[in-house]
Amino acid sequence: MTPKAEDKTSSNQKEPKEEAVEIEYITEKKRRYTQQHDQEKQLKNKLKKKESEIKLLKKEITKLKDEYLRQLAEQENLRKRMEREKSEYYDYALSELLKELLVVLDNFERALEAQDESDGKSFREGIQMIYKQLCDLLLKQGVTPIEVKEKKFDPYFHQAFATEESEEVKEPQISEELQRGYKLRDRLLRPSLVKVIVPKKGK
Repeated sequence: MTPKAEDKTSSNQKEPKEEAVEIEYITEKKRRYTQQHDQEKQLKNKLKKKESEIKLLKKEITKLKDEYLRQLAEQENLRKRMEREKSEYYDYALSELLKELLVVLDNFERALEAQDESDGKSFREGIQMIYKQLCDLLLKQGVTPIEVKEKKFDPYFHQAFATEESEEVKEPQISEELQRGYKLRDRLLRPSLVKVIVPKKGK
């Protein structure tokens, strides 16, 4: 074998150490590739799972939104129905009151028509009867007159139309009731219009 052939053969052959390093490099590269592939696979599985969860959540959100809108519509319908029923009840209650007032009005008309044919006493008795009928009707509806007790002035129930100073009183007192006040059950419907005597200033 010539020297050149020997040199060529020796150059094509690798040292065991170099071959081991190359094998180790290839093995490590393969290991990293496999590890990376496994990680990618795990990430894809996680992503697929998350996409499935997101899809379920979107479906649940849509369902909850539909339920909310349906309940909102039901509440609005309930509110409208209650307002309608309230209005109808008010109209019904008012119509019943108005029908009873019409009876009083009928009696007034009859009394006025018979005024010329009756004496003054009969006409007065008729008016008094109608007045009592109207008072009974108001009482039935819970309307009661405010009584002036011991002439004591109460600003909640009485409205002073005029005042007069006097040295004979130590606190405001009612001297005259000009217009009667009324309560609707326990609430003030209209205050009494009164004249009031007040203590004289500087007394």
